[in-house]
Amino acid sequence: MTVRQSNWAGNYAYGEIATHRPATPKQVCQLVARSDRIKALGTRHSFNGIADCTGDHCSTEFLNRIVRLDRARQTVTVEPGVRYGHLGEFLHREGFALHNLASLPHISVAGACATATHGSGDGNGNLATVVVAMEVVTAGGELVTFARDRCGEEFDGMVVSLGGLGVITKLTLQIVPTFSVRQHVYENLPVTQIDNGFDAIFSSGYSVSLFTDWRHEFVNQLWLKQRLADQTAAAEAAPTLFGATLAPADRHPITDISAENCTPQMGAAGPWHERLPHFRMEYTPSSGQELQSEYFVPREHGAKAFRAIAGLRDRISPHLFVSEIRTVAADSLWMSPCYHQACVTIHFTWKPEWPAVQKLLPLIEERLAPFNARPHWGKLFTMAPSRLRSVYKRLAQFQELLRSYDPRGKFSNAFLETYILDRR
Repeated sequence: MTVRQSNWAGNYAYGEIATHRPATPKQVCQLVARSDRIKALGTRHSFNGIADCTGDHCSTEFLNRIVRLDRARQTVTVEPGVRYGHLGEFLHREGFALHNLASLPHISVAGACATATHGSGDGNGNLATVVVAMEVVTAGGELVTFARDRCGEEFDGMVVSLGGLGVITKLTLQIVPTFSVRQHVYENLPVTQIDNGFDAIFSSGYSVSLFTDWRHEFVNQLWLKQRLADQTAAAEAAPTLFGATLAPADRHPITDISAENCTPQMGAAGPWHERLPHFRMEYTPSSGQELQSEYFVPREHGAKAFRAIAGLRDRISPHLFVSEIRTVAADSLWMSPCYHQACVTIHFTWKPEWPAVQKLLPLIEERLAPFNARPHWGKLFTMAPSRLRSVYKRLAQFQELLRSYDPRGKFSNAFLETYILDRR
């Protein structure tokens, strides 16, 4: 049927296209074979046109099964529409875990991996770094399996595919034994600590996030997530940390919103999938009506990048709900913003005021340009295509990879043609 859909936040309306909901890989093959243009569509958590299409949309809504758990190899194989929250529940019951999770457990596995979406932690690569095999329907409608142990270095170009390689029907992920996490929130971190103790702050836990509205000479909240060797470990925490004060109750990152939809804090130990995300699976995440932008800068420039953005606080804060600052480990995936460099991410959750945000983004990008900032592929940015292409060292190889598997551009769209293929 032909419908006009929007993304999760409602800020982007997809084109008037036919949306299909196949339930099996065979049906995906048939759909791709007869389509001239087609894109996969997951949980629609991107804020730009990366998943838009002028032909057919292949929804992964019914491709949502957990296919196989291999205990010996410590892998799990899932269909693309599986959401991390549901996968986390399954893995934990079976005694396993993923190394990390993003802020939202509501997003689909395939969509997150294809855009290098990430969680937080000095030692934690983005979610795509655990992909060890992919089953993909390529342009001719053929079902092809790519695996790291067979494809070699080229596999690093396939995982963060930006939707350009084909329609993913299965992903195999490396897993680890399950573990417990506790989290505490500290409030009013002095900004001077960013200048003098950046590395110490972000190495103080398994996953650390800073939340700020850029209005003050302090960071509103420090979220500290600690991995536990023993679930019964004492939950007491120091009353202060880097000059910040332990929160007396659970907090939402946006200070005037109830913490009801956030994962438990106050040092209560719990399974990894119920602590690493900021938001509970059963609740509407974050603010809801919002816009999002995010930029990756090399880890060594984190404190300077923070100060560069702080210089725009009077321009930013009236249009902002909150910003989050995190760290992500380096990886080897060609189109990952963390390719061969550990990064700090500066995330903006904006009020739904696009005309104002559209004017602010070039100012932010100008402030971050000296650090070769890279925007999150699935969020809002205004960076010139030539500039964006210039900061990806393996872009030429990725372009050739897409052309070799999709010579007629069946999986291409305006986003890829503008920012990757240089055809516009």
